[in-house]
Amino acid sequence: MTTTVEMPVWMLVLLIAFAAVTFASHFLLPSVRWFFRKRMERLVAKLNTRLTRPIEPFKLARRYDMIQRLIYDPEVGRAIAAHAAERGIPENVAFQTARRYAGEIVPSFSAWTYFQFGSRVARWLSQAVYNVRVVGRAEDDLNGVDPDATIVFVMNHRSNMDYVLVTYLASRQGAISYAVGEWARVWPLSRLIRAMGAYFIRRESANPLYRVILARYIRMATDAGVTQAVFPEGGLSLTGEIAEPKLGILKYLLDRGTAPERDVVFVPVALNYDRVLEDRILVRAGREGKRRFRARIGVIVRFVLRRLWLRLTGRYRRFGYAGVSFGAPLALSDFEGGVQALAGELMRRIAVQTPVLPVPLVASALLKAGGEVERLALDQAVRELLVHLDGASVYLPDDNAARAVEDGLRSLALRGLVQEDDGKVRIAPGQKELFLFYHASIRHLFRDCSN
Repeated sequence: MTTTVEMPVWMLVLLIAFAAVTFASHFLLPSVRWFFRKRMERLVAKLNTRLTRPIEPFKLARRYDMIQRLIYDPEVGRAIAAHAAERGIPENVAFQTARRYAGEIVPSFSAWTYFQFGSRVARWLSQAVYNVRVVGRAEDDLNGVDPDATIVFVMNHRSNMDYVLVTYLASRQGAISYAVGEWARVWPLSRLIRAMGAYFIRRESANPLYRVILARYIRMATDAGVTQAVFPEGGLSLTGEIAEPKLGILKYLLDRGTAPERDVVFVPVALNYDRVLEDRILVRAGREGKRRFRARIGVIVRFVLRRLWLRLTGRYRRFGYAGVSFGAPLALSDFEGGVQALAGELMRRIAVQTPVLPVPLVASALLKAGGEVERLALDQAVRELLVHLDGASVYLPDDNAARAVEDGLRSLALRGLVQEDDGKVRIAPGQKELFLFYHASIRHLFRDCSN
């Protein structure tokens, strides 16, 4: 037992490494996981005391367990067999494909990331970029929703800031699970988005196996009471108008079997901005007929750093107002009709709630005047437009139309979109497309108005 054993240094290092790994995996890591698990449980318990809708156990399940549950679902199993038969491949190969699809879709929700980091960043960013205003909020309607029902926020898609804005405003309600497109699958943004509880979808995929797995995940989350947010338009509006809805996710939400355990309550949310961050990109894409946007992390970082620098140097100005309006909730149990009728009714409720903000108002008045108007007459032109917006969700700073014109002109002038001289205001050369873009966001609200 006391005999000296000689061995090469590399073998000794390897032996120590193996011993360290064994010790960590059997003793250290379980203790560390237990420690952080306990801390997370205490955090969730504390959060649930102040949230209107507590965090569902479904969201707290381990990602690995959720993937296993999904790929071993009987419906997915049948889809795997059909996929293997159709492609002429072994079922174990089709199974691995299904596992890859499930890994793409299933998030890795972290309560700490969502509430301690994500919602705070969302609040800071929303308030730093815009003057956020909730217009015509149906507070009583929201509070009256069945606490056991699954809430689905249904929104128009104006900007990628939509995610940030709604996360900030709904942070007291609970954790929202978003469906996000492939634009967000860029590292490290993808890791953060997964931790926030969002699930990735391939919007244009026609693969039956993929669609079955996506549908099953959405139905599982819905049956578990996970609060969700969807954009029926499927992408950002290129014209400023509310686009026709795509039915995919709504169809999955509607098709839940004969006896669903929970009701689903759709809450329409209408969004509008004095400045859409991507407006020039969207207008150009609409002109060229190309809908391809790539999220470049460098652009995002430069944008944030520039905002910080402007704030430090005292030259920072917000991008005007961001308006949010909540429409009357629609319970699925009270709705009779198919997915097409459901989509149409939800988009109608979103459309009538669209916030009317200073920049869209001024843009509409200038376009109605032919692109040029006396400055003193602009206030009157806006007041005339407001007559045709009776009943709409209009936000006027200090309830003053003249102040709205002043704020709208300031936002447009800072971007060089308007010119003021000789007592007149005119659209700057080459900028009419942007004015049409902002006018289109509220055009459907006008009554008995030629423009």
